[in-house]
Amino acid sequence: MQIWTGLGNPGPQYAMHRHNIGFMVCDVIAEMHAFGPAQKKFSGWVQEGRIGTEKVLLLKPATFMNESGRAVGEALRFYKLGTEALTVFHDELDLAPFKVKVRTGGGLAGHNGLRSIDKHLGPDFRRVRIGIGHPGHKDRVTGHVLGNYAKAEQDDLVQMLAAIGCEADRLAAGDDVRFMSDVAMRMQG
Repeated sequence: MQIWTGLGNPGPQYAMHRHNIGFMVCDVIAEMHAFGPAQKKFSGWVQEGRIGTEKVLLLKPATFMNESGRAVGEALRFYKLGTEALTVFHDELDLAPFKVKVRTGGGLAGHNGLRSIDKHLGPDFRRVRIGIGHPGHKDRVTGHVLGNYAKAEQDDLVQMLAAIGCEADRLAAGDDVRFMSDVAMRMQG
């Protein structure tokens, strides 16, 4: 079993924030792969399903970003899984908008959700970094991250989310390189 966590903040007022891209990814994957209904569990919302041959639990922490590690830790402990079973989808300032990169481990880049997971579980988990771009000056970062996607970005956002959903089987199978390559190819189309 794998646990895929999308980072975001709970509540409709945050739904379209760049910081909530992880929640958006979970919703698209659940829809495209016919996951079961959302249930309240592990201080969040979970949906179970299969991607290819893999059983996947999607988790959207209801703890707000800076406490995400608590929800993720609860789920991993319940299923007696290590961080090798964890994939975290999150926004990334240091990547161009709508670029998708996967890596295991690495720094936290000031991301409170990653910091919380690192505090609870250590740094060695797989991250799907979803570019939101940098606003240019550090004083504008908070407004950018906690701002909604612009109307002009909607088509690219939908295309990227669909690409991630379509290529999720590569991620489930552990073929991170092929996943990144195929998502990038779909984004060019």
